[in-house]
Order: sequence, then C-alpha cells, then structure tokens
Amino acid sequence: MKIFLDSANIDEIKTLSETGLIDGVTTNPSLIAKSGMNFIDAIEKICSIINGPVSAEVTGVDQTTMVKEGQKLSKIAPNVVIKVPLTMEGLKACKTLSDEKINVNVTLCFNAAQAILAAKAGATYISPFIGRLDDIGADGMNLISEIVEIYNIYNFKTEVLAASIRGVQDVVDSAKFGADIATIPTNILRSMYLHPLTDKGLDAFLSDWAKTGQSIL
Repeated sequence: MKIFLDSANIDEIKTLSETGLIDGVTTNPSLIAKSGMNFIDAIEKICSIINGPVSAEVTGVDQTTMVKEGQKLSKIAPNVVIKVPLTMEGLKACKTLSDEKINVNVTLCFNAAQAILAAKAGATYISPFIGRLDDIGADGMNLISEIVEIYNIYNFKTEVLAASIRGVQDVVDSAKFGADIATIPTNILRSMYLHPLTDKGLDAFLSDWAKTGQSIL
C-alpha cells in the first residue's frame, strides 16, 4: 500500500519525505488555508519536494470553472493531480480532464455508487472519507471493501485512496481491505512507528551492550 501525506505544511512534508516512505501528498483548501501560503506557491513547493502525486483541489463548483482551474493547476508540475468533488459537475470535469490525460482525484466519496461513477468518468483516484462516515455511525471500512471488490470485478483502473484517516488502526484496516493508498495526517504517520515495547526493548538492548564495553565503530 502506498502512503500519502495529508498535509500542506512544507516543513513537515520536507522532514517526512527524507524517510523515503512517502509516495505522494494530498492537500485541500482547508489545509492550504491553515498553512498561510499562497495556493499556487504551496503546490509548487510541495511538488519540488515530493516526486510522487500531489493533489491540488479546485474551488469552482461548475464544470467549466473546475476544468479551467484544473488545466491551470496541472501546469504547475508534471506530478500535480487535480482534485474535484464528487458532484455531477465534478464528475463531468473529471471526464473532461481525464480525456486530456490529466490525472484526477475524485474526493468526498461516501458510497460505492459514487465510486462507480468516478471510475466511469476516468478518475485516477477515488477518495472515500472513512472517518467522516464513522463519525455518523456508518462503517467507513465497509465502504473501502465494497469499492475494492467492485473495482476488481470490473477491472477499473481507478486507485482506492483511503482518506479521512483518524488513527493508526484505520491505516491497518485500509491495507487489510485492499486500499491502494492511505493518505495520512503527519501526526498519525509518526504514531505508526511508536510502541512502548519497542522503546523498552531498545533500552534493554542498549543497556546490555553498554556493559560489554565494546564498540562496532
């Protein structure tokens, strides 16, 4: 499973990209606003750090505006992916952009029927928001499972990008249910490698090693 960062914080993206574990980045208008940066400048900077896909979301609500914004954003860098909402206008924009060989991430997906339409429209990625479904008592992971099953049956090329990740277990479950990608907030990514038994074990190893008086270097 590929790991994307869900962030527009340049310092965090740069630091975590140095691990070699980051395959891409997703942004949205809320994350860009929180960064305090100019939208175009932020996407350009992220693309200079990350070689993989970087999702930049349009803000228009009609097909014509979304297509124009998508065409402009796609020129920032070759790895820009245009993010459109899962509305009828967004699906029409997705079809137009994908026909122009521009990669599209269809976001705000909340059921499998929507995911079918996105795949038919040529989406490169579909972003089911599992955390927001869980918030209202629905089963976000069941949605991942349904989409993966349907896409496999019909050999849709659209990749399933699990979004609205709320914890480490969401990442694990997304992998178990076959999501191609999980886009993860930076704090959750850091939590993935933390475990008290790891720290305890390392302390014990280092203590025992110190008693030998040896050095490898």
